[in-house]
Amino acid sequence: MQRFEHSLATPAENVAFDEAILEWAEANSREGEFLRLWESAEPMVVVGRSSHVEKEVDVAFCRRERIPILRRSSGGAAIVTGPGCLMYAVVLSHAVQSELKDITRAHSFVLKQLTKAIGPLVAHAGTVACAGTSDLVLDAGADVASARKFSGNSLRMKRTHLLYHGTLLYNFDLPLIEKCLRTPPRQPEYRLHRVHSDFVINLPLSRERLVDAVVAAFPAASAPGQVPISRVEELVTERFGKAEWNYEFR
Repeated sequence: MQRFEHSLATPAENVAFDEAILEWAEANSREGEFLRLWESAEPMVVVGRSSHVEKEVDVAFCRRERIPILRRSSGGAAIVTGPGCLMYAVVLSHAVQSELKDITRAHSFVLKQLTKAIGPLVAHAGTVACAGTSDLVLDAGADVASARKFSGNSLRMKRTHLLYHGTLLYNFDLPLIEKCLRTPPRQPEYRLHRVHSDFVINLPLSRERLVDAVVAAFPAASAPGQVPISRVEELVTERFGKAEWNYEFR
């Protein structure tokens, strides 16, 4: 597994990078796997491939505050990221783990790896657990509404590989989520209709310790390979930098 700790200059390039390494793995390496860690220098909203932007995002607020809205190629609902939110992506090979062709098993594998790595580091604050389809929560155990989300995740399945990526909140401006996003049209049962401010939480971890935990979750990550920057640029031109891709319902 090769590791990239690489944040690019623009939101569109950062969203395109995950797709570029998935494409590279599909085309060039049957057993190739990648771990990527990055963090946006500015706030940005990223919606799922099938998201209705107007239903999930306060577009007027984002335009007023010059917060870009991008569409990823994986599913799920809108997220807000930026400084204080570590982003990760893993590209995993079906040849290495054939059971990951099953979407439910893919979710379970990645989230359990992260749970085992992060959980002991925050045991003083609560229990890390999987919740809903693809969330990670910190559960203080005080009552039924004590589980608060710190990580939302999504996947993209292709012929020989899958891309699994998501958010890890550790020092994020949480009120910004309430300002950028509307109440999601689809909610996991454990959310209990809580507003964003009562539902999300930052992990009580430094960035350095969180990075170490993610790396530990996916061991044997080697020195980074060559960044597929030319394909990133093509994907920005073809897709992720275009308003018709980012705003139109797909």
